[in-house]
Amino acid sequence: MAASIYPEYPPQATIGQQEFLLSKIKNWSILNGLATRPSPTFVPTELDPSGSLATTAPVTFFPSLFPRNCFDEARVIQQAYNQLYAAIARDRTWLKEIVEELIEVDDFIARLWNVHLEVEKEGYVQVHDYFANLAQSSSDKTLKDLSLGLFRSDYMVHQEIDDTTARPTIKQVEFNTMASSFGGLSTKVSELHSYLRSVSAYPPTSPSLIKPSSLPSNPSIGNLTLGLRAAHVAYGPSKSNPPHPLCILFIVQDMETNIFDQLFLSVTLESTHQIPTFRLPFTRTLDHTIVSESAHRTLIYTPPHSPPTAYEVTLLYFRAGYSPTEYTSPTAWQARFHLERSAAIKCPSILTHLAGSKKIQQELATPDSPHLARFLSSRVSADMIERIRSTFVTIYPLDHSEAGKTAVALATDAEKAVDYVLKPQREGGGNNIYGTRIPDFLRELGDDRRKWRGHILMELIKPPALRNSILRNGKVKSGEVIGELGIYGVCLWRNGKADERGLEDEGEVLENWEAGFLLRTKGRESEEGGVAAGFGAVDSPCLVDL
Repeated sequence: MAASIYPEYPPQATIGQQEFLLSKIKNWSILNGLATRPSPTFVPTELDPSGSLATTAPVTFFPSLFPRNCFDEARVIQQAYNQLYAAIARDRTWLKEIVEELIEVDDFIARLWNVHLEVEKEGYVQVHDYFANLAQSSSDKTLKDLSLGLFRSDYMVHQEIDDTTARPTIKQVEFNTMASSFGGLSTKVSELHSYLRSVSAYPPTSPSLIKPSSLPSNPSIGNLTLGLRAAHVAYGPSKSNPPHPLCILFIVQDMETNIFDQLFLSVTLESTHQIPTFRLPFTRTLDHTIVSESAHRTLIYTPPHSPPTAYEVTLLYFRAGYSPTEYTSPTAWQARFHLERSAAIKCPSILTHLAGSKKIQQELATPDSPHLARFLSSRVSADMIERIRSTFVTIYPLDHSEAGKTAVALATDAEKAVDYVLKPQREGGGNNIYGTRIPDFLRELGDDRRKWRGHILMELIKPPALRNSILRNGKVKSGEVIGELGIYGVCLWRNGKADERGLEDEGEVLENWEAGFLLRTKGRESEEGGVAAGFGAVDSPCLVDL
């Protein structure tokens, strides 16, 4: 068991207290939407063929202890991280260099890049009036190519093993640029834990730790929704003739089990901001949308429940399309190209999607890398750049560079590999290879080192010991756990372009804010932490001063 920096926690509960706490969690969760559709492993499809049932989302009994200084630091630096990844997504020349290293070894990234190239030939377009009031002499200021990022930067607490007196710090696990989930459920689990405290559901020995000042409110639903609204407003009025009503379109997976998390955002858009919002399965994209033949290339959505009413789409929010398993036919790639070439603002665009690859993270975190300062030196302070740099752990490429040779030596030695994780370039849980499994995995790839270059080797973060109980699929498990803190960010930016004289316009950030947080917790024996992927639970922090 790893050493702990925390007070003894959680409080011991009698069987009666545990049963009372469990009943409160289950009832409150269903009442307030802290829920998911049950997976087929929990409720077989033949028992729920229409997908009508709901169950309590995987959730922790207690808010998990988390160092206050680490929590505050993660939130403070998020706006700078937003600036960083918006700048990366706008730098097509540098992205091209990175992607060209990967296209030989990762067909998925190659095909995403090809979609971008095809759209670039035609020209990216979003036509709107965001700067209409600022335009003075140049009418083309009303023509802008916009992108929206709903980001999430994920961290673990790090404690120096050889210096137990040092304050804990945060180290970045990854930066998510696409389908950054649980913005809805994260708000609700914070509310759940506050409710349980307020009704004295926790054992009476715990008030010294579980108290109002230790349970931060979580604004992720409201702040993420405001980001979607900002992009919708930035699109401006309908470009169709005659004008169509406007809407936001969520691109989703078929039979989505995490639907309630997404509904918190879409329903808020509808009820609070009066923005029509629809869900469209990625597989049905070509059935229900068309791109107009006008120069504006507006995206028109016809709801299957109301064929006479056509909507013009202002914003595409992708909660699908991030995994190679979703592109099993040419039609799927046609759909992604179809959406990307339209005038609708994308969240994310193909370029922003690619900016989230692990190779980008590795390029930024490699010792003595100049890229972090290059992207941020004109946008944030030198102190902020160093604060971001301090969140990096050592990450190596698996290529022919000196750093790559070091990585190969580490990854092929079982004794040394135990301190590392091998990550591919794609989103979603369940793809990482840990520790002693790394050498065998690389041997299975064979001697073709091109395949090795599709991965990065990342130093494992070893968080301090912590205990909790997790309710998942109706079963309770208690023991040692690991927490992963995600900080959401909203960033809306204008992409740059080269003018007729060859001068580069680098674009600009229009909106930028930190948007709330997510704590995911898993059993220490579990290597992956993705809740929807079937490994972890949603949680909230109980802040402690260490």
